[in-house]
Amino acid sequence: MWQLIIGLALFLGIHSLQSIAPNMRQSAIKRWGPLGFKGIYTAISLLGLYLLVQGYGQARLDPLVLWTPPRGMQHATLLLMWVAMVLLAASYVPGNQIKAKLRHPMTLSVKVWALGHLLANGNLADVLLFGAFLAWSVLVFRAARQRDRLSLLSAPEGKPLGTLLAVLVGTGIWAAFLMGGLHLWLVGVMPFTRAG
Repeated sequence: MWQLIIGLALFLGIHSLQSIAPNMRQSAIKRWGPLGFKGIYTAISLLGLYLLVQGYGQARLDPLVLWTPPRGMQHATLLLMWVAMVLLAASYVPGNQIKAKLRHPMTLSVKVWALGHLLANGNLADVLLFGAFLAWSVLVFRAARQRDRLSLLSAPEGKPLGTLLAVLVGTGIWAAFLMGGLHLWLVGVMPFTRAG
């Protein structure tokens, strides 16, 4: 379990610098240069990701069940995952209205993903993993919105075609996870089944 906790601290900590500690980030860039900072950022991110994946995998072998979610929560998660995948696609598809309106769809995607998985999973490792990502995304989104209010730049307007493309791409990703076996291949669990 400690491996999961350390991995979360490293991965989410380094991804919080711009939003929560921008001065520390700027000092590090000044000290190590942009390329040096990116190298250290990448190394810490990868180490954190490795540790949290390994720690989560180990914790799933001997799960500590805190509660058993009702079966309906898994269905709610499927709907929330569709929303999360559309938000994820909207962060990359240019010129869409979702990004123009929400400004930070990637962070919202993480928030919806984490909430959906918290609803459908009741093991301690799940609560730690998805709860940490949910708390992180709430804090980062709040910090980003405060920066937006201080910025004088207005968001570019999106177009309906870009929005349709974001919805279609997001739906395709969602379908690949749900029906194409991508979730099973990446995580080792099919949706609609409980781990452990």
